[in-house]
Amino acid sequence: MSVMFGETLRKLREERGLSQKELGKQMFVNHSTIARWENGSRLPDTTIIPSLAKCLGVDVNTLFQSAEEDNESPIVIMVDDSRVILSDGLSVLKSVIPNATIKGFIWPKEAIEFAQANPVGLAVLDIELGTSSGLDLCRTLLDINPRTNVVFLTAYPDYSLDAWETQACGFMLKPITTKSIKEQLKRLRYPLLMGGTK
Repeated sequence: MSVMFGETLRKLREERGLSQKELGKQMFVNHSTIARWENGSRLPDTTIIPSLAKCLGVDVNTLFQSAEEDNESPIVIMVDDSRVILSDGLSVLKSVIPNATIKGFIWPKEAIEFAQANPVGLAVLDIELGTSSGLDLCRTLLDINPRTNVVFLTAYPDYSLDAWETQACGFMLKPITTKSIKEQLKRLRYPLLMGGTK
């Protein structure tokens, strides 16, 4: 149940003097959709949260934060074009963040589609993704949700300066280890909810 997001949305809507029907018109959705968001039975797609924030006259992070805090577990993704490295990395992430929902992707496009529908709290990205760039993927993920923590994982330390220019909050050299993940979790810009505590 998305209770915190729903309460935040209802309060902001009422402060603006809007009915559910009026907000629905502005968002091009039925008023029953607004009602479901407010009663906690559904969360809006992440891609429309910026438009919703604009209609309500608030900073987008206000809504992203309440949506993230509704999740019983943080959502973590890893993107690497090597199946072996991805498999090993997912195992390490699951051991360090056992309460997280963790998804792995070979293809950046699939990771983007997932991030558009889910509030990703942490993205661990390879920098060289075949013909794609993890640096570009980072920028796209942050456009979707500015509160996504991005940590790069690469075999090439020369990329570190380029990585910092993307507003990522961490950088690890392969192979991924329990120790390196734990260190990165201490430095996240937006701490993950770990079993109800930050």
